[in-house]
Order: sequence, then C-alpha cells, then structure tokens
Amino acid sequence: MIIAIDGPSGAGKSTVAKILAKRLGFLYIDTGAMYRALTLKVLKNNIDINDKEKIIQLARNTQIDLKNDPEGNLLVCLDGQDVSLQIRQPQITRFVSEIARIKEVRQVMLDLQRKLGRKRDAVLDGRDIGTVVFPDAEKKFYIDADFKERLRRRYKELRELGYKVTLEDVESDLKNRDKIDSTREFAPLRKAEDAVYIDTTQMSIEEVVNKILESLSF
Repeated sequence: MIIAIDGPSGAGKSTVAKILAKRLGFLYIDTGAMYRALTLKVLKNNIDINDKEKIIQLARNTQIDLKNDPEGNLLVCLDGQDVSLQIRQPQITRFVSEIARIKEVRQVMLDLQRKLGRKRDAVLDGRDIGTVVFPDAEKKFYIDADFKERLRRRYKELRELGYKVTLEDVESDLKNRDKIDSTREFAPLRKAEDAVYIDTTQMSIEEVVNKILESLSF
C-alpha cells in the first residue's frame, strides 16, 4: 500500500508521515529530504545555483538512499554518508526549491522515489506524491495550515535544531518556497482531486495522525 501525503512547508506533513509509518510498520520516505541532499551536494561542490546543466549532471551521478533506524527515524544517505542533520540547515532550505523546480532533476528523483516506494508498504510525503509520483496511491492526503501557523512551526523547528535564525528570515524563505513550489512548470504543489484535505492549523500532531488512521481501511 502507498499512502501519499502532500502539502506546503511547515504544515506538519513530515512529522505526521513519520509517526504514521511507524504506527503502521510502513517504510517512511521523505521525498523533500532527497532534494535537500542534492542541494547540499550542489553547495558543497560550489556549483552556481543557476547552472542547470551542472546540477542535472550532478543529480544523475548522485546516490541518495533513505532508511529508517529501529526508532523509526529517517536516515538520509548521500553517496554513502549520513547527512540527516546537515540537510536541515537554513542555507539548504533557502535553495532547495530552486533546485527542485528543475524538470530533469525531478525526473531523476521521480524514478528513485518510485523505486523506493515499490519495495514495500510505504508512506511518502512531499509536494507531488499524489499527483505525479504515485497518482495511483491507495490513500492520498493533503495537509495544510494557515501561513502564520506554518511560519511559527518552521521557526520553532529551526531554533530547536540550534540555528540562529530570525523570524523575518524564515518568513522570507517560506514565502519564496511557497511561490516557487506552487508556480513551477513541472509537478507544482497542488492537491490531488481524490486527496483528503486536512487543515492542521488548530490540530495537534496526534490529532492529525489519528484522523488519518481513522480514514484508513485494511
């Protein structure tokens, strides 16, 4: 079974997807982490963020693997190295949507995501899972929240990770990501017609997880 969870940054989809996968005993696949890993490699190699050809070539020659540890935490491996913490840096957040908008990069990731998702029952979260990656997923959900709440959550997350960011910087990055994700030509962020819409603005993570579990039938 494939469970697809889409939505904008800061809506809580990754946290929900991770808990849901652990409860169900499914593989958890954070597709956004894959783009973050590639962005990390682009920056480490000092490649111009606007040099599409070099980025596409790099994507085609990069190995990205996602694994769950015994506790259900996601491990992101880039060319054999664990970069789970490095990819959460604000600098990565700033540029990841620019790289994720490149059609050829998304096609490389699409093949890898489908390959991972077909290994076993899986929960995938991202922005185009239910519309492009797995349009035939058995269950689809679109998790959303109002902008102020998403901003609060993202700022809190970064501060808890130890990054010294300002609310203004996070707001600017979030607005930029929303614009790029929703307007890109290939696989833009949008709700699949058959996805269940969940507004998490006033909901706890546990409430969201339970709502999804209640809607699943096995």
